[in-house]
Amino acid sequence: MSPRVLDATATAAAFPLGGIGTGNVSIGARGELRDWELSNRPHKGGTNPFSFFAIHVADDEAAPDDATVPDAAVRSRPAASVGSITRVLEARLRAPHEADQGYPAHAVGGLPRLAGSSLRGRYPLLELDFVDDGLPVEVSLTAFTPFVPLDADDSGLPCAVLRYRVENRSDRPMRVAIAGSIANPVGASADRDVFHFPSFEGHPRIEWRDADGIRGLVCSSDLPADHLAHGTATLTTPDTQVTAKPQWLYGFWQDGAQRFWDDFRDDGRLEPEPVATLDPPPHPEWMTRLRVGSLAIEHVLEPGEAHDFEFRLTWHFPNRPRGWAGNIIHDDPHLGEVVRNHYATRHPDAWAVAADLDRRLPQLEATTRAFVDALYDSTLPDAVIDAIGSNLAVIRSSTCFRLEGGVFAAWEGSFDHVGSCEGTCTHVWNYAQSLAWLFPELERSARRTEFLLETRHDGRMNFRTNQIFGSPAWDFHPAVDGQLGAIVRVYREWLLSGDDEFVHEVWPGVCRALDYAFAEWDANGDGVLDSKQHNTYDIEFFGENSLANSMFFAALQAGAALADRLGEGERAEAWRAAAETGAERMDALLYNGEYYAQRIDDVDEHRYQYGEGVLSDQLLGQLLAHVVGLGHVLPAEHVRSAIGAVFRHNFRADLSEHHSVQRTYALNDEGGLLLCTWPRGGRPRIPFVYSDEVWTGIEYQVAAHLAFEGLTDEAVTIVEATRARHSGANRNPWNEVECGNHYARSLASWALLPAFTGAASSVAAGALAFAPQTPGDQRWFFSTGTAWGRAEIGERMLQLTVLGGELHLTSLSLSGRTLLPEHRHPNVIGAGTSLRYPIPELRTQ
Repeated sequence: MSPRVLDATATAAAFPLGGIGTGNVSIGARGELRDWELSNRPHKGGTNPFSFFAIHVADDEAAPDDATVPDAAVRSRPAASVGSITRVLEARLRAPHEADQGYPAHAVGGLPRLAGSSLRGRYPLLELDFVDDGLPVEVSLTAFTPFVPLDADDSGLPCAVLRYRVENRSDRPMRVAIAGSIANPVGASADRDVFHFPSFEGHPRIEWRDADGIRGLVCSSDLPADHLAHGTATLTTPDTQVTAKPQWLYGFWQDGAQRFWDDFRDDGRLEPEPVATLDPPPHPEWMTRLRVGSLAIEHVLEPGEAHDFEFRLTWHFPNRPRGWAGNIIHDDPHLGEVVRNHYATRHPDAWAVAADLDRRLPQLEATTRAFVDALYDSTLPDAVIDAIGSNLAVIRSSTCFRLEGGVFAAWEGSFDHVGSCEGTCTHVWNYAQSLAWLFPELERSARRTEFLLETRHDGRMNFRTNQIFGSPAWDFHPAVDGQLGAIVRVYREWLLSGDDEFVHEVWPGVCRALDYAFAEWDANGDGVLDSKQHNTYDIEFFGENSLANSMFFAALQAGAALADRLGEGERAEAWRAAAETGAERMDALLYNGEYYAQRIDDVDEHRYQYGEGVLSDQLLGQLLAHVVGLGHVLPAEHVRSAIGAVFRHNFRADLSEHHSVQRTYALNDEGGLLLCTWPRGGRPRIPFVYSDEVWTGIEYQVAAHLAFEGLTDEAVTIVEATRARHSGANRNPWNEVECGNHYARSLASWALLPAFTGAASSVAAGALAFAPQTPGDQRWFFSTGTAWGRAEIGERMLQLTVLGGELHLTSLSLSGRTLLPEHRHPNVIGAGTSLRYPIPELRTQ
């Protein structure tokens, strides 16, 4: 795909850097560092004072850029002397400029910047070009955090690589220096004084270090190792042409910033300060706590020469609260204690992270780039690939974390400064598909939590986990969609791992959870769920509805397949029969000739029902069944009609005339898919609470389902509208908001990949299949849970290139036809191998 290009006016854009469960720092479209979220909490809008990069360019007869070289002369040169130029490496600040003190000193808003910028983001890789005719050099930035599919540890490094590439486009040698400055973030709180400086716990310090093949600044503190705010951070480089000002002057006013800028502007080199402060004692304790340091790399570039100026930011904040401190679960008896992050158990501090990153960066970067190329160099529609890739940011946002031992847990999303809706909520994470195919060990961890900790003896599952912290179980209604979806996901995790031991481990909980559905939600025993059913809309549906029942039938079919695997044929037969008879009855009860409605005598007897409405989620269970290869659990022709009706009635190309008193995620002339509409009338007096909203996660699940049913034009229309709303100017392309930033439901976008390619696999069977929705030459990314790579169709040949992991392959099919390899190959195929399969006759669905 061609990545979208964002200029400096895309003020909503923020590209997050950071690993799984480590926190983030983001880069905006101007090239600025923003949204510092390193210390185990969300912090949208969070700044780290005086943390920025700057460039100094001088020719052999350099002079300061104040007197001798006015801007007009700089623009008109090519061969004349340019003196020297010093700029903050950001595009100019954009209006409005309305803060109550103007720009605070720590934003260095008064320093000159560059004319513009151009950002291209293919998550997890950012590329940004700076634009300024006044510079005799061209400057670009490449930034990323290693992303290694199937390796959650190497994709969970607390780091960001920032590589500035400078090319001398003049006809004179240029001396170029780039300086990175960072304030020590250790112990900093979100609180600010009147001058916008953070308050601190402990006494931060910065020191220079040169060891392990790297050099740079180490930020630390005197906080004890078990303190919640304890941590370290580094700004390092492998370059040897380095000068540094390890610690700026500190004081009440801006002495440190003034001395740094004058020093760097003078000749591009930095000198240590001979004293800590120019202020006479006594020094107020608070005044000494904001510590800033700078590191500069300098090289001489001949005409036409290019050089990389590389910085690495690493951090290590090992302790998080032992509890959620959220907005729903209030029984957190251990909240005053700390628990370690999994990432912090791999390295003792941020310097060790930096040293490890330096040793392994070539391979980590090569794998990251191979993933980016395999995912984005695809013939699938651009908007589809954009949606799949951009939402991967959720996995490495503050929404997700890992506890010591590798236990995965997550919020639903993240509010600006606290988590949103805690407990790895089963009914929200039902929609997420990306983790399963890229980091399946994390999904297996979540299933263990659900079935080993949170499924009670009677089969009721707590849909928010609190027991991962050793705290009491959260007590609320069970969620019908979350509980039954978790069973389908156990089957998914088995397909993607072939791990029978995992299935044996969770199997008793699976059986209790399915038995509970019969006992609790099927009041009349006819095989169709009809009792009070709590669900993802945070209310209860009453009576028969296809959301709950499509989940039920998918869970029964998945459970039957697992029972077969475990040799429990009688159980498998009973569950499969229940799924078939229940589906037949539900279809007769709810299908109205176009779509599935809710069966309820009086739609206003209970608040928050939908009755004759077209619910966008009416076939969520069917979508999950498609994703795991179970096929149709309801009559195929009725399913296709119903999902088509969702598009026909609920999609709006223009929302200007849409009426909603609920939360607003799409508006004006934007397009979007409503959660429910009533084209036949019968809207309840008070419909369910989110019915008029637009949620990207549901847009993606509907789009994927449309594609599975062959309605690809409609699917692309929805996805294009969703991504158009996230343009960088109005919303962040790497942050799809629902109840919080980086909302987990948006990870439903991965389902678009199997929907468009027909990809299905079973590690245990060594089976891999594709059934692309379109004929002709094409290519796409694939993953089986143990291997990943690229599939290509061309010249009557299907070629698989394994780029990572091990592919277990004994059979391959394309559009229902079994393919034989061009040459014999082992059943387990390692990375770096390409396999070719002749296609005698390509047959599409």
